[in-house]
Amino acid sequence: MREVAIYRHNLFRVSEPFITQQAQGLQRYRPVYLGRLRMGPAPPGAEFLALEDLAPPRLKLLPAGWHLLSASPHPYLYMLEGRRPALIHAHFGVDGLHALPLAARLGVPLVTTFHGFDATLGTPGLLANPAWARYALRRGRLAAQGGLFLAASAFLRRKLLDLDFPPERVRVHYIGVDTRAIMPRAPAEEEEVILHVARLEPVKGTEILIRAFAQLAPRYAQARLVIIGEGGLRKSLQRLARESGAGERIVFLGARPHPEVLAWMRRAAMLVLPSVRTSSGREEGLGMVLLEAAATGVPGIGSRVGGIAEGIAEGKSGFVVPERDPDSLAHAIATLLANPGLRQRMGAAARQQVERYFDLSRQTAALEDLYDAMLDGRG
Repeated sequence: MREVAIYRHNLFRVSEPFITQQAQGLQRYRPVYLGRLRMGPAPPGAEFLALEDLAPPRLKLLPAGWHLLSASPHPYLYMLEGRRPALIHAHFGVDGLHALPLAARLGVPLVTTFHGFDATLGTPGLLANPAWARYALRRGRLAAQGGLFLAASAFLRRKLLDLDFPPERVRVHYIGVDTRAIMPRAPAEEEEVILHVARLEPVKGTEILIRAFAQLAPRYAQARLVIIGEGGLRKSLQRLARESGAGERIVFLGARPHPEVLAWMRRAAMLVLPSVRTSSGREEGLGMVLLEAAATGVPGIGSRVGGIAEGIAEGKSGFVVPERDPDSLAHAIATLLANPGLRQRMGAAARQQVERYFDLSRQTAALEDLYDAMLDGRG
């Protein structure tokens, strides 16, 4: 069985289960995870090599910091001990650029999946984060030397082409969700929960959602807004919730393990992702949480930005509303709250859409076909 190195600087983040779900679903390739730091537990039985393990626990950041500055492949070559994966699959463009020297030293192809900010942020926006500075200045090197670029949505492919990535090496590849593990919920499981799962950052539009919920809360006394996620805006958003007059019905749960997130989806009347285009140009790549909710049979509401509309069939599996428009968002939420039958029909349509276009097993098999084509000289 061929081996593929799954490359991500910060491995096993709670907000990125889609990376390990895809890798663990491989049938003809065996994944080994490479990264700087472990941000959470590895999947059971998974093999991983993390730079933090090269130093004592109290100094674990030193190898990661050195690699951030140098992008040297030598620490990974040392940990691999002469092993040579068939290819490297990096997630996010920033990671792809840092994986280039390792792929070159090993003499293997590099596949890079783009998920959002790595294709939408311009150079100034990237330079605002020191960890992204190398990518901001040398993104063209990745475009020239990378073997294959996978865009998590058609929207992201267009953005990559605007950045002069070669069209013949840029493919749309939806990662998908596990429709065998995520089954449709029973109608009796549903509660009047408006669920929002997102990092608490400007691009996610959480402020717009709180303002929309405050408008309709007086008319729907049993409805609650449940927010799962952590981020720099949490304190300001909690303050907005208190000042909105509906604060006692807005629950901030922070970051939660993926199984707990899925459990909340089974209770939700809808999943809302009112993302926005930020002043730096950042946009939502697709919105994996919308797909997970759809697999559960939960309708989605999203804003008309980025790739969100690729995951919602407007008027069939949910609603797509203008961005930064709390009035339109409140109207869409109220429409679903007031119509249980509509929620059930849209939830069923959402499930069908996921089964047809976003099934993880089918998408992972297609990914392995792309691996095969690269290694056999056909792509």
